[in-house]
Amino acid sequence: MKILASLSALIALGCGFHASAQQNYPNRPLRVVVFLPPGGAADVLARVMAQKLGDALGQTVVVDNRPGSGGVIGTNVVAKAAPDGYTLLHSGITTHGIGPHIYTNLPYDPIKDFAPIVLAGTAPVFMMAHVQVPVKTVSDVVALAKAKPGTVSFGSPGTGSAPHMVGELFKIVTALPIQHIPYKGSGTGAPALASGEVPIFFDAVAGHQAFIKSGRVRALAVTSNVRVSAYPEVPTMKEAGFPKVDGTVWYGLQAPAGTPKAIITKLNTESNKVLAMQEVKDRLAAASIETAGGTPEEFAKFIRSELDRWGPVIKAAGVKVN
Repeated sequence: MKILASLSALIALGCGFHASAQQNYPNRPLRVVVFLPPGGAADVLARVMAQKLGDALGQTVVVDNRPGSGGVIGTNVVAKAAPDGYTLLHSGITTHGIGPHIYTNLPYDPIKDFAPIVLAGTAPVFMMAHVQVPVKTVSDVVALAKAKPGTVSFGSPGTGSAPHMVGELFKIVTALPIQHIPYKGSGTGAPALASGEVPIFFDAVAGHQAFIKSGRVRALAVTSNVRVSAYPEVPTMKEAGFPKVDGTVWYGLQAPAGTPKAIITKLNTESNKVLAMQEVKDRLAAASIETAGGTPEEFAKFIRSELDRWGPVIKAAGVKVN
């Protein structure tokens, strides 16, 4: 009986400790792992959110860029982290919509190893061209690729990214055998396009804005349903005559599986408050990023729908990485 009483006391003490830890959360800095390098839409959104979320939580939120292997490296860091709410993942369509269909030996399960917190934001994909490429419309690109086979290639911020898949959709729709050139994020891809190293690029526009404004890069079309307010002169893909070329980049906050529900709820509540701030909306809109929000359950459902959506496209494109 004494042994049972001692065990009961230890269990009660442990439960009390965990409950206290959750009530005092957070009592030290948080880390948000971004699966891409600095310079693109993912990094912009993560840093804006981290600053405001840190203010709301009363703790520093550090952004930790861990690029590599199509997002696998950074994502795996969080999958293997302690489920205590102090290491979070700024995930996206690359890590939880497309990547699981491309990488055959993922070291984590995109569903079982994560606890969704909130869908943070979305951004359309822009089709852009170096200014010296003799094209002003999407149809011009098609005509050029057909007139001079092998001379047109397209870049993206990485294999398995949403912009890469939009480029593959473009290839399928137009039946053009153009080569894909992957870069290590927008931070390296945007200068490559601006210098003429690659003629065409598919990407969220955040990392390319300075080059578009300086006239070194021309935006040809955008995958959103309506024109982007920051670039009203850029037609949608539907307006350009290619309605099947669509796709949206999205990003969201996730924690390792097993993170206490109370912590998930707190992070979701504060994140939604941050995303509803007009200052945040305005800062992100300048980079053509639209804030989202919602419940953890809604985000989990959204992730599953994205996995279902992109599977057939990737199979048709024949994209695989071992």
